[in-house]
Amino acid sequence: MIVPMKKVTIITQSKDADQAVMKLRSLGVVHVEHQEVPTGKEINEIKESAHIAGEALNILSETKFLETKAVEVCKDPAIWQPMARHIMDLHKRLDHLEDYSRRLTRDIKEWEEWGDFNPLTITNLKSKNLYIRLYRVPSKELKNFPPSVIVKSLSTNKGQTNCVVISQGEVEVPFKEVMPPKMSLADMRARSAENSNIIKSIRTQIQQHICYRESFLRIRGELFQKLELNEAIKGMGRTGSLAYLAGYVPFDKIAVLSEGARTEKWGLVISDPSPEDNIPTLIRNPRWVSIIEPVFKLMEIVPGYRELDISPLFLLFLSLFFGMIIGDAGYGALYITLTALIHKRMGPKLKDTKIFFLLYLFSASSVMWGILTGTVFGQEWYLKAGMRPLLPVLNDTKFLQALCFFIGAFHLTLGQLWQAIRKLPSLTAISDMGWVSVLWAAFFIARNLILGDPLPALTKWLIITGVALVIFFTNPQKNILKSIGAGTGALALSIMNNFTDVVSYVRLFAVGLAGVAISDTVNTLAASLGAGSPIIMAFILFIGHTINIVLGPVSVMVHGVRLNVLEFSGHAGLSWSGTAYKPLKT
Repeated sequence: MIVPMKKVTIITQSKDADQAVMKLRSLGVVHVEHQEVPTGKEINEIKESAHIAGEALNILSETKFLETKAVEVCKDPAIWQPMARHIMDLHKRLDHLEDYSRRLTRDIKEWEEWGDFNPLTITNLKSKNLYIRLYRVPSKELKNFPPSVIVKSLSTNKGQTNCVVISQGEVEVPFKEVMPPKMSLADMRARSAENSNIIKSIRTQIQQHICYRESFLRIRGELFQKLELNEAIKGMGRTGSLAYLAGYVPFDKIAVLSEGARTEKWGLVISDPSPEDNIPTLIRNPRWVSIIEPVFKLMEIVPGYRELDISPLFLLFLSLFFGMIIGDAGYGALYITLTALIHKRMGPKLKDTKIFFLLYLFSASSVMWGILTGTVFGQEWYLKAGMRPLLPVLNDTKFLQALCFFIGAFHLTLGQLWQAIRKLPSLTAISDMGWVSVLWAAFFIARNLILGDPLPALTKWLIITGVALVIFFTNPQKNILKSIGAGTGALALSIMNNFTDVVSYVRLFAVGLAGVAISDTVNTLAASLGAGSPIIMAFILFIGHTINIVLGPVSVMVHGVRLNVLEFSGHAGLSWSGTAYKPLKT
């Protein structure tokens, strides 16, 4: 649920402003709303320092610099900024050299076909009226060179011949000249070798600083805290000898702030936020629901303060979508095993372990769906072996598509009903009931158009009822013509969207079917190409299933999350326009 907030204003004397903000930071309950734009030399310096520390940390965190063996943690450097700038300079030089090395490698590969020569020689011979030019022409066109030139073929590749043309004086040739390189092939190779040695040396120098990663992480965190404190001080409002800081506090933390105000002798004003306020969002849920938080953090989405917290439904439906898209008990069991191993190794080092329990739930959903459909590292071998799924109807293509349409209509109906409840007792809630009616009409129409099912007579009445409720109650007014105008406009914009939203849930069937098809194809290839060779068979199975196992969760993020964040949220009136509650704290 979204925690109710109170708007607060803390008043103190200007001379005590810094101390007051530091005390507020120790309380850790006030989300600060700046009254003035926080600016100043000190703030700019802190931002610059934080940027430098962050850049150094990012460089030392790059995979190419990390060693497989454990790296000792060094003590904080006495003067960290020169070290950070040195790391940044090394990295900038490394990027330049690696880019140059790639261009050299490309040039060497291109000019190897021409052989080694000194481009300067070609230039010098021109002064003696001896022209040496390079051409790449179709082999069958070699005869078209003028008879006054000497043509020497150097190499032929895919019907194209690289050749050198020698002439006394400049002779017109009916082909486009290939301009020679700036250095010889031997020089390119020497420069490439030299480059490689320098790159290796710079990488080694950067790797020698990896032990300072923890130091830079700590330094950056301290700078962010210092910046937050200074911005809070500079952002205070001031009038005469008084300074004041405004912000928001969860309703159940007001007592903490009040006690601090009494102790410090601050003035304290507490009020309910107004509709115009930019109120931060704090979400608190039961532990079983809160495991969905890593997904929200990954996507950086926060519901608005006056919007809905859909965490429970998001968790339940995303778990279902994960099971349907992955759809393999073998994959699910493997996900559980990998999660357990990582959890055991990294869990004690992490403050927040919600991600592991979320993965356990998702993986269990995949295991369950795989058991129901009889899919364990593919389906075909399982059925051929004489084993049967617990729910064979889930393997019926038509039934599964119809089920996807039903899930879509049901899911979107929950969002629409949720929006209607929020609008009560306003009559506009009735228009949401009209959209529910339209959604179920879209469900029957989708089955008819895509699956060929007969259209129930109920469909007509669902459309008539839905359209009428939307037209008359989208914006009910005393002037019925104005009401009809507003409702008709809303209807024209959204009625087709309702149909496409329901149909879009068929992606659960399509993506899940693709995953199973890939598994079966891998198994078939392994059986045919690896017949008689267990090593080849194992290799094909490992590569094929590994690719499928990696791509599966990506499909869930693309399709499963989309259905929650876009389709469902649109019907629930959720725009994800919120600002996360971030209290000033140490």
